[in-house]
Amino acid sequence: MIKRILGTLLITGTITGTCVAAPGTAAPVESTLPPPSPAQKIPDPPHPDVRAYLLMDYTSGRVLFGEHYNERIDPASLTKMMTSYVIGQELKLGRIHPDDRVSISENAWSKNLGDSSKMFLEIGKTVPVDLLNKGIIIQSGNDACIAMAEYIAGSESSFASLMNEWGKRIGLRGSNFVNSHGLYNEKHYSTAYDMAVLGRALIKDLPEEYKIYSQKEFTFNGIKQINRNRLLWDTSINVDGIKTGHISQVGYNLVASAVNDKNGMRLISVIIGDVSEKSRAANSLALLRYGLRFYEPYTPLAKGQVLLKKEVRLGDLSEVPLGTLHDVSFAVPLESESRIKATYVMKESPLKAPITKGQVMGTLTFSLDGKAIYEIPLVALNDVAEGGFMSRMWDQMYMAVSGWF
Repeated sequence: MIKRILGTLLITGTITGTCVAAPGTAAPVESTLPPPSPAQKIPDPPHPDVRAYLLMDYTSGRVLFGEHYNERIDPASLTKMMTSYVIGQELKLGRIHPDDRVSISENAWSKNLGDSSKMFLEIGKTVPVDLLNKGIIIQSGNDACIAMAEYIAGSESSFASLMNEWGKRIGLRGSNFVNSHGLYNEKHYSTAYDMAVLGRALIKDLPEEYKIYSQKEFTFNGIKQINRNRLLWDTSINVDGIKTGHISQVGYNLVASAVNDKNGMRLISVIIGDVSEKSRAANSLALLRYGLRFYEPYTPLAKGQVLLKKEVRLGDLSEVPLGTLHDVSFAVPLESESRIKATYVMKESPLKAPITKGQVMGTLTFSLDGKAIYEIPLVALNDVAEGGFMSRMWDQMYMAVSGWF
């Protein structure tokens, strides 16, 4: 057992023969460990009477608290976040452009969509991608979704395949999309957790696309429509997105995100299956206010910071520094930092060359009051090349003899 003080963080380490992660370049792990226990002075979090809910820490992707968030639900118009994500990636990759003109097909004609939310597109007209994208995000236009799906992929079914492929890339684990707008289909489903992950991906991967989500109104064809996210008008909290949804089979949904102006901490809330627009806004506000009031960001490690050094055999160096390639930051209950401990588990000891920078050597786990709350890969911060012939022969003999004892 190794003990080391790094600032105020106590690090303890153990060795196991089990590989904790495949070698490769490490990225922060979005932990699915149980939520941390709140500090004694912190009141219990809200428990809205809805089908599912959660509050997520944006930086780490960790669920702070929630209920039923892995259960299958109908996302309704929350689907449009995935449609928007695909559009944003197509724009980012240069495959489409904001000023491209999209011809409105009969399938995308607003008259075919009854009284559902729409942009009031007219068959045969051409509309720029930029306006259609705003119509999807701000007006929740089902017609605009179909028009963009056909423009990008040729058909809605082909576009749905893109949605599912991008969903896998960003870590959705309980979703299947069969259309671009979210109108009811029994094969079209998601979870509250996936909707939070999707919202986080929009903010992180597509900041320019995400800016549109804070716009309160949009006018097209002489018709002004208002963003249905009521929290955008609430001056008591800095909400800048994300998306509403409603379907009779489920109720009223809302994914929202807010930032603490003092410390920069961002949180994402999800409400699924509420009874009204007013109630979903109130319950979302309660989740966000609680999180911003009773949690704070905790950043114990900076990227590239040497956490410890470990012995290396068969290499041109005798040891390698270990740490993370990314800043380690996650939300914790107020005044709980002194009770956080960190432990590491190596996949093998001694480590054997060759080793490449970023290669996963083990796992670093943070615990609060003895309960694991966050995990990240522990990686090599330098390359270690193979040693010379004689050096490697000596190390082979040393490891063989050590193994006997």
